[in-house]
Formats: sequence, structure tokens, C-alpha cells
Amino acid sequence: MKKDKHQQDVEPDTLCPEYDLSRLAQVGERGKYHKALRKGYTRVVQHKDGTEEITHFRPMPGTVHLDPDVRAYFPDSEAVNAALRELIALIPAKRRTARKQKGQALDPRS
Repeated sequence: MKKDKHQQDVEPDTLCPEYDLSRLAQVGERGKYHKALRKGYTRVVQHKDGTEEITHFRPMPGTVHLDPDVRAYFPDSEAVNAALRELIALIPAKRRTARKQKGQALDPRS
């Protein structure tokens, strides 16, 4: 009878008993840099010849960031837009026109 190939490929557990896995899970901090990344960041690559390549990454204008608890309800941007359009439809028409007129008065392009 042949041995199962999967059983032959599995390595035996080689983790030393002095490693406490429950402590390892507490070491890192989740989301430590998320606020800084929302503002943008700069990447500096130093080449062997001594030159540096600097690239600035900034969020695109109009980018909206959703918190993880809100993001759980929306699979993609189309779902967010559909939900917001339904909410906008609930706002009385009188308030919507007042806001549009106020926005146009503040907009220097108009």
C-alpha cells in the first residue's frame, strides 16, 4: 500500500517549547500607520550608485475613506454611492436646493 503523498510532504513540528505563541499575538499594533497613510507618504529608494529616487504618494482629490465597521456593509464603491443617493432622496427638496445654491455661491468656478 502506497503512503499518501500529503503525509510525506508535511514536516514535523519543529517549534521549540520555549516559544510562547500566546505572547507573540500581542506584540504588534494593528493600524499603527493608517492615519499617516491617509494623508499620503513619501518613498525614498537609495540606489547602489548613491542616487536617491524620491516618490510622493498623495490621496487622489475627492477620495473618501471609510472606517472598517462601515466598510463591512459595502462591497464596493457602487454600493456606497447607491446608499448615499437613497439618503439624498430622503432630504426634503427645499433643503437640497438651498444647499446647491449655497455651494454655487461659495464655488469660485461659477
